[in-house]
Amino acid sequence: MTDAGHDRDAEFAEYFAARAAQLRRVAYALCGDWHLAEDLVQHTFVQLYRHWRRIQATTLDAYTRRTLLNAYLSNRRVSKRERIVADVPDLAGAEPSAGPETDVLALLAQLPPRQRAVIVLRHLEDLPIAEVAELVGISEGSVKSQTSRGLALLRSRLVEEA
Repeated sequence: MTDAGHDRDAEFAEYFAARAAQLRRVAYALCGDWHLAEDLVQHTFVQLYRHWRRIQATTLDAYTRRTLLNAYLSNRRVSKRERIVADVPDLAGAEPSAGPETDVLALLAQLPPRQRAVIVLRHLEDLPIAEVAELVGISEGSVKSQTSRGLALLRSRLVEEA
């Protein structure tokens, strides 16, 4: 392997080590399933590695978030059509709640995928409106309205459950 290839791999490994845990948390907040979150993050890093040489350092985090978000939204479209499972479940229904964070995740799961993405990016990743708009591919006004509607829905559902 050339020095350039080794440097590339070392830079990628360093970025992976620094960002993987946070991306898993974001992916989990988006999809509500740790296994799927791992798959989304793995897909993100595979895509990132494929394009590593072409990505500018100044846009690396944004590119990574965009790739994760696209993987999540793409998976949502596929999962609506078809879901493959090893065994048919005995009973349909939600898993028992393990605590307040599970309740929030269950509530987030009730939001449409793009609205959920906006809420997660704004409040978990603490991204500015302009960056969320660019990542999701909507206007800044849409980010504000989707955030407002999503939070209102979450609040109303929390009141209903209380």
